[in-house]
Amino acid sequence: MPRNSPPAQPPASHAVQVRTISFSAANDAAPASAEVAVEAPVNIVYGTMPYAVMMATPSDLEDFVAGFSLTEGIVRNVEEIRGITVTPQQDGIVVSLALAPGRFREHLARRRNLSGRTSCGLCGVEALADLPAAEARATMATPISAAAIGAALGALERQQPLHRLTRSVHAAAWCDRDGAILAAREDVGRHNALDKLIGARLRAGHDASDGFVLVTSRASFEMVEKAAIFGAGALVSISAPTSLAIERANALGLTLVCIARADSATVFAGRLAESVESVAR
Repeated sequence: MPRNSPPAQPPASHAVQVRTISFSAANDAAPASAEVAVEAPVNIVYGTMPYAVMMATPSDLEDFVAGFSLTEGIVRNVEEIRGITVTPQQDGIVVSLALAPGRFREHLARRRNLSGRTSCGLCGVEALADLPAAEARATMATPISAAAIGAALGALERQQPLHRLTRSVHAAAWCDRDGAILAAREDVGRHNALDKLIGARLRAGHDASDGFVLVTSRASFEMVEKAAIFGAGALVSISAPTSLAIERANALGLTLVCIARADSATVFAGRLAESVESVAR
């Protein structure tokens, strides 16, 4: 897929005036400023046809739409995306994708209406049969180790510059089998962050054959599906999973490790390389 030169995009955060109050003091603190994450409408357009308006952090948008296109089933691989154009406008951002002719014709046959969401993942699906569905792995992935999870958790904060500024965004990271973080993306939406990560890895020519995904959010059905569609063998989340996420992870052969902390985590599906469920740093 051509890697177009990215245009100038809006900043991912900006300063606002705030007043911090103290519950133990009689008076408010002095006025100050705080960095807040920018949330902007992103209109995703295939050809000349608008497909979705997603609320997202306006950074790494080429990665976002590449990953979104794959996990939404618009494309089967990034080679079917022939070009991406990002056009900032006064009331939002338009991201236009040129698809391979055959893929664009197939896209025209689909109906979907996503509007004004922070990538909730399933908005606009009209029937249960239209829910996204990854394919089960033909063979189980090589189990990741507890030590690798611990190493990735220890390094994650350094990969979240926007979160350090704003304390309000999610992150998704791709980690190798030793737990080294090879790529990370941030966004106000947890699904967006994962789509950005997937798009970044694919656009750089990498696959998900060896490593795991680490996310700062809960592990929901959609996060499991997106990770599996990408081809990941394991998804690690800092928060808890949902019931359907566990069901889908088991059905897809995806290892699901949640409530991941510096000294422990819980394996909800699959297994780790060691026969323990406690994760050590």
